[in-house]
Amino acid sequence: MLYPNEYLDSVKDISLEFLNKNNIKGLILDVDNTLINLERKMPAGVSEWAKNLKSNGIKMCILSNSNKIEKIEAVAKIIDVPYIFFAKKPFKSGFIRAKELLKLDNKNLAVVGDQIFTDVIGANRCNMFSILVKPIEEKDYLLTKIKRPLEKLVIKKYEENKRKKKLK
Repeated sequence: MLYPNEYLDSVKDISLEFLNKNNIKGLILDVDNTLINLERKMPAGVSEWAKNLKSNGIKMCILSNSNKIEKIEAVAKIIDVPYIFFAKKPFKSGFIRAKELLKLDNKNLAVVGDQIFTDVIGANRCNMFSILVKPIEEKDYLLTKIKRPLEKLVIKKYEENKRKKKLK
């Protein structure tokens, strides 16, 4: 439940080949520290990455716990995708709404985010492919900052398990 299906450095590491290999036709994207930093700046190449995947038939939408609609709307406008804000992840309701918005089956959806206790758990509870990405920067909101040390322990265990599987 705590482990992602994949752990990557950035959203930009999610390639069309990777998505096709895993039969993923849609991405449900987190915003804070996944697509933008806390100063609301999008890293170079993220909007091009989204545009490229969309031009190759990958559907996308934003699913954010933020209640700051103007922030989420601005990011959604940059990458030209629909959005759901104040999603209350990891509860299933936001993920179900995103699924309905994208009109795809759970098995064809991947959830991309920087937090285990919201994005990964929510995706796994909904039987969606979970992709954990490293936060854009170390700076975090207070509640997230409190959870990060526990997340680091989970990630360490995840990586140990992955190494052991490769050795078998």
